[in-house]
Amino acid sequence: MDGTSDSDHDPMGLFGRPLFNDPKARALSRVGVVDIGSNSVRLVVFDGAARSPAYFYNEKLMCALGAGMSDTGRLNPEGRERALQALKRFQALAEGMNLPPLTVVATAAVREAEDGPDFREDVLRETGLRIWVIGGEEEARLSAQGVLLGWPGSYGLVCDIGGSSMELAEIAGGRVGRRISSNLGPLKLRDLKGGQKGREQHIKEVMDKLAEHMGAQRDRLFLVGGSWRAIARIDMYRRGYPLHVLHEYRMDKKSVSQTVKFIKSSDLEELRTACGVSSARMDLVPYAVDVLKRLVQTFKPKDIAISSYGIREGLLYEQMPQELRDRDPLIEACRFAEAKDARLPGFGKKLFRFVSPLFSKGDKARMRLIKAACLLHDVSWRAHPDYRAETCFDNATRANLGGLKHSERVFLGLALLHRYKNKREGTRFEDLEGLLSEKLTLEAEVLGKALRFGAMLWMSDASADGTALDWKPRKKLLRLKLTKASVPLYGEVAEARFLSLAASLGAETEVVIKR
Repeated sequence: MDGTSDSDHDPMGLFGRPLFNDPKARALSRVGVVDIGSNSVRLVVFDGAARSPAYFYNEKLMCALGAGMSDTGRLNPEGRERALQALKRFQALAEGMNLPPLTVVATAAVREAEDGPDFREDVLRETGLRIWVIGGEEEARLSAQGVLLGWPGSYGLVCDIGGSSMELAEIAGGRVGRRISSNLGPLKLRDLKGGQKGREQHIKEVMDKLAEHMGAQRDRLFLVGGSWRAIARIDMYRRGYPLHVLHEYRMDKKSVSQTVKFIKSSDLEELRTACGVSSARMDLVPYAVDVLKRLVQTFKPKDIAISSYGIREGLLYEQMPQELRDRDPLIEACRFAEAKDARLPGFGKKLFRFVSPLFSKGDKARMRLIKAACLLHDVSWRAHPDYRAETCFDNATRANLGGLKHSERVFLGLALLHRYKNKREGTRFEDLEGLLSEKLTLEAEVLGKALRFGAMLWMSDASADGTALDWKPRKKLLRLKLTKASVPLYGEVAEARFLSLAASLGAETEVVIKR
């Protein structure tokens, strides 16, 4: 696979300067990225763990720069003025946040418009911002790298739809392979002559050429872009899906087919209001669903995942050293949260060793979630005691955490809920329990109660040495081994929590003091 680019050998990267001052840095200096698309102009300010950045600030304006370009060959005049005013605002915001210079990229509309160079000059003169115009294949590569930021090591086909173009790129083994750009953006399809029949025929012809270039793609299809996210919102609404987190939302060929029919048979204004989709975005959905229907029919993916990560995240990934790319985004985010917010940073590692014997048969994916829970077990301590359990649950299920399926979010949230609360009845979990099996629900409860008990043993290195849980599942025996140094920590409240953990396991208990 060809995963290289012209920027691979440039130490300053694509845009003239590095985003990461220290190639080994775990934390990310606050940086701003502006994406000028054919439909929207967006500023994102990243902060937090470099491998799993938090969105410190996120604002977009629907400018429709590419509207009407098929007829005029020029940027939409009203959209051009709105985009310029948005960029002035973004530059003022960046100065107020004391950010380093914004990185500004433009895609299909500015790339293809006759007056694209004039627009760039106006922006530079009025704001001091230099716009980097990226080609279609480069856009595909950066979007794919954004997906890799959230799903390291993923295999599949990335499809990024903008207003004026649609890009495809394959990913495998942490690298981007074949990629291609097309004119299947909804703004261009809206301007196409020939009505519905002509549009469908055009989509089929272009999609067949894309398939010929990309070859067979039978792994996961990752969907990037605002129109795909709008369709996913509608799919959630149609299904009555309880967790309104778009990142890692899954669909399959059947659900796509049902949602296409649902959209075509619905009143779009009523649907827009019910799903919280903007008017400008909803105007493009009927064209995007035709593309999605043909995309799925052509490539026949194993399953379909929505990615909230795209070009902007791809710019960060572009400048990450391989050492940083290889780290787990979930664990990195949890380590950052522990270092920033926990009362005893570093205790999560001791807690992980302490609770691990309860999960000796856990696979790598499960142990990863257990490690994440241990790192996050104390980051919400500032919340009012009556609301800590709910706060923990909400943070895990709705926070910006990469590399988590929805079921894993709920597992992690339930474990952290039980870190502060024995019972889950009457909590927000009840709305989401259908996303977790009965077996995993019990396992999350056991993990949470183990965290709840282990948190009572704020052990020094001396007392931690030899203090351990010993779980005998066949005998249903839970043994607690204490050292002389840790005995004083095992008071009445700690004992009650130990017995509660044993009850969830259906186990007898035994306490052994090591001499």
